[in-house]
Amino acid sequence: MKIIACIKQVPDSEAKIKAENGQINTGDAPLVINPFDEYAVEGALQQREAVSGSTVTALCIGPESAKEALKHALAMGADDAILVSDPALNDLDTVGAARVLAAAIQKVGGVDMVVFGRQTLDNGSGLTSAQTARALGWSLLGLAGQIKVDTLSESKGEERSVSVERVIEEGRQSVKANLPAVISVVQSIGEPRYPSFMGIRKASKAEIPVWSLSDLGIAAPDAIITRSELMNPPARDTSVEIISGESAAEIADKLADKLIAEKVL
Repeated sequence: MKIIACIKQVPDSEAKIKAENGQINTGDAPLVINPFDEYAVEGALQQREAVSGSTVTALCIGPESAKEALKHALAMGADDAILVSDPALNDLDTVGAARVLAAAIQKVGGVDMVVFGRQTLDNGSGLTSAQTARALGWSLLGLAGQIKVDTLSESKGEERSVSVERVIEEGRQSVKANLPAVISVVQSIGEPRYPSFMGIRKASKAEIPVWSLSDLGIAAPDAIITRSELMNPPARDTSVEIISGESAAEIADKLADKLIAEKVL
């Protein structure tokens, strides 16, 4: 089974964010693999272990620096990684990202399962997995806390299927679909494994191929969503007045007079 884990590089969650010229500026905050996407890699690795002969490929859209996020996935245990990078992809919305990811998945070929994290830290929409499934024409199984591939179907000459337990507000929901399919996972899938020492060494030496739009045979996606201009909250002038007195009763009287004068009471 060929599995792809889609990941993204985002600013560290501890980054201090401010608006400059209508855009988000995270300053010198380090860029890391999206924390929710670590669960996607974990879910993909679990399926590789459950179905013999399976492989996991980490896939990312981003600049050259995004190779570091892919190396994190490799250190966790992914077999290989692919970076899609092109100057025309610097300001993608979720629809454009889904179209590019779908083209890359089709270029890989023979993919049985695509795994996403539930959302990203930078925009948090959680829509890319569903939009990628639509672009591919595959089923989407979202908010999965458990995944199980039916290995008996293929031996019976039937289409191989996958069952997931969805974690939703009302409780748990079991759903099933034929492969290939797109799955988004939540934290219930299991704590992401730590990169091993051998995994880190392997990742540091890995040659990660970079695909451009021309390699995918597609044009740059049209801008679908108009982004709002961002502003920092307006500054507020505040002052503090300390009320003193000989006793608590005197302080209370002064406070009451002050509140009446300010028309708070």
